[in-house]
Amino acid sequence: MTEGGFRDENWLLYRLDYLWRNYFSDVPQTNRIYIKFGRQARYRFGSIRLCYTDNSTHIRINGLFKRFNIPTEIVDHTIAHELVHYAHGFSSPHPKMHHYPHKGGVVDRELYRRGLGGLVDFYNKWVKEYISNLSLFILFFPSYLVGNG
Repeated sequence: MTEGGFRDENWLLYRLDYLWRNYFSDVPQTNRIYIKFGRQARYRFGSIRLCYTDNSTHIRINGLFKRFNIPTEIVDHTIAHELVHYAHGFSSPHPKMHHYPHKGGVVDRELYRRGLGGLVDFYNKWVKEYISNLSLFILFFPSYLVGNG
């Protein structure tokens, strides 16, 4: 699961599988999906991209989230957020359901509809504290964010 006190890609794949099976089982996986930790960033927690060469989808999760001091709920929220984009046809072969991926709170509404409102609430509370403590975080852990975010 982990090596040297960090979460690894196998753990991420497990979280993706858990969320898909329990909350997104109605969304067909119509292409190959990869998930891994990406670069460390201050504000971007995740991203999703469609690779046009092989039609695969790539989900990247903030490299800071490898550390255990980031709650699992935040990682799950980030993965679920990207899965909503996939389900809505952004960075996936599915037809686009909306013109813009975030307009009008469509992602949070979808997460609530799928029974993941607790993750949204946890995230909203956590992110306020994260942002308010970001300057202290950078002060004490500058090597986390060197050249990133």
